[in-house]
Amino acid sequence: MPNCKKSFGGQAVIEGVMMRGRETVAIAVRKPNREIVVHKTTFCPAARRYPILKLPILRGVVALVESLTIGIGALTYSANQVADEEEQLSPREMALSVVVALALGAGLFIVLPTVLVRFLVPQAAQGTRVIYLNLLEGALRIGIFLLYITGISLLKDIQRFFAYHGAEHKVIHAYEAGRPLTMEEIRPMSPLHPRCGTAFLLYVMVVSILVFSLLGWQNLALRILARLALLPVVAGLAYELIRLGGRVQSPLLNLFLVPGLLLQRLTTREPDAGQIEVAIRALEAVLAEEG
Repeated sequence: MPNCKKSFGGQAVIEGVMMRGRETVAIAVRKPNREIVVHKTTFCPAARRYPILKLPILRGVVALVESLTIGIGALTYSANQVADEEEQLSPREMALSVVVALALGAGLFIVLPTVLVRFLVPQAAQGTRVIYLNLLEGALRIGIFLLYITGISLLKDIQRFFAYHGAEHKVIHAYEAGRPLTMEEIRPMSPLHPRCGTAFLLYVMVVSILVFSLLGWQNLALRILARLALLPVVAGLAYELIRLGGRVQSPLLNLFLVPGLLLQRLTTREPDAGQIEVAIRALEAVLAEEG
């Protein structure tokens, strides 16, 4: 039965899928010669070593940091598997790329919406109720995010990446439903999943509207600094809501999860048989250690 199954997560990587269990990470990648290579590593979650990190909200921040760290490693491995020898990425190069990407993301999705409100709303009107200004800022943030996702989804390489994303979800759905990991059982599964990390970004933006409304409406520099400083708290709250939504059947919580599922219609594609095969190999590698 589904409720007896262990919970697995994962992500798409370059020409492959990473699956993650309680202590095992498996990355399956299809190389240019069509061979599928599988790489397994083990990890010990920080919360297991330091129980204080299991506290609500804090555990969400820790989970996010761990997911980013593991994800960077998985992307580096997959990139090196599909690249020529002279194009191999070092961990330092990949880490630098991620730092630049995070900085650009913060600028695009945190700083830019705040600056836009400053110029869109006349100074005299900025004494209005804070909730309205934050709603406008949140709407701009979500709009920019959706435009960004829509734009990159037009790229052919990103479409393949999104297809592997769909394959990851289908395989996890089949496992959680207690179905055999065969092509016939997996193909009909949905490419959408409520625990999707991409949807998590949207939930962060929604929660940020409520949290930032508690701060008042300071000058522009203070608003930007406060939003960047509170981002871990917002992420932790979003994590708790997703976690609660997976454990408690509530119409209100289910309604909160709907936008994330709709977003996945942009960030997933129907995978082909080869992509599903790669996702199966990744999950089977984790199950071999933890099943």
